[in-house]
Amino acid sequence: MDLKHHSVKLNDGHFIPALGFGTYSPAEVPKRKAEEATKIGIDVGFRHIDSAYAYNCEEEVGRAIRSKIADGTVKREDIFYTSKLWVTFLRPELAQSALEISLKKLQLDYVDLYLIHYPTALKPGEEMIPEDEHGKVIFDTVDFCATWEVLEKCKDDGLAKSIGVSNFNHKQLEMILNKPGLKYKPVCNQVECHPYLNQSKLLDFCKSKDIVLIAYGALGTQRDKRWVDQSSPVLLNDPVLGALAKKYNQSPALIALRYQIQRGVVVLAMSFTEREIKENIQVFDFQLTSEDMKVIDGLNRNVRYLPASFLVSHPNYPFSEEY
Repeated sequence: MDLKHHSVKLNDGHFIPALGFGTYSPAEVPKRKAEEATKIGIDVGFRHIDSAYAYNCEEEVGRAIRSKIADGTVKREDIFYTSKLWVTFLRPELAQSALEISLKKLQLDYVDLYLIHYPTALKPGEEMIPEDEHGKVIFDTVDFCATWEVLEKCKDDGLAKSIGVSNFNHKQLEMILNKPGLKYKPVCNQVECHPYLNQSKLLDFCKSKDIVLIAYGALGTQRDKRWVDQSSPVLLNDPVLGALAKKYNQSPALIALRYQIQRGVVVLAMSFTEREIKENIQVFDFQLTSEDMKVIDGLNRNVRYLPASFLVSHPNYPFSEEY
């Protein structure tokens, strides 16, 4: 499967494969699974690997990538690797060191894309989510536009080929876009996006600014008990997706992924199962009619599986805005 032809051009001239392989896993999944799954992903044709410092699996994912380079399956330049700046490193003096920590874990010289994970700074330190003695999350006050300048420097220094953001609303994106002395626009905004939360307004806004929308949770997330309300509807059980899956002789997951591809959204798919990993890459083998695209548009009900409730009272909490 040659994914070269299924890429989207970024506003800095680089290309991002339209289908990406997600590496986040719930705590109960052993980290070695991330390594095994990434190897399978590369073997079946995935070239876009999405990870993050906060996923706590960059050593394993880096090992998988390097082993596939070593055995001749791919060259480094064939792989598009994304990492993310965690919120405890948003202070400008910490941001570059965070990227260097990721590169050291990966044992790679550069990442292809580096994102600010959330616009909400937390207190720096060892803890991923720092809390006070009452169990209250400790916020930090950082101007993410100053953090952005450090990412621009990381791009200039060759540590990251492209830079972007994740979980930003349109107003927060505008703050960066309108920043005096802006050198590089964000190439993308990676957000939760699926038929129950289709982000059509944010997508239109991003398109108008030549920013690519990248969809995570495109299959309704892995329903990690720590973050996802277990009473929320299961996306892939939706009868409309089920009917379309029958019509096209595909799985509901492939219908949900194909929907994003046809909207010009770069989509991430996550699985630890070889059968599903092989299936997900078949998203380019069929096409939905414009009528069926409209039917899927009609499923939108603003269900956000990952509201990041630990950040909800942060002044920069992104999801109180409509888009």
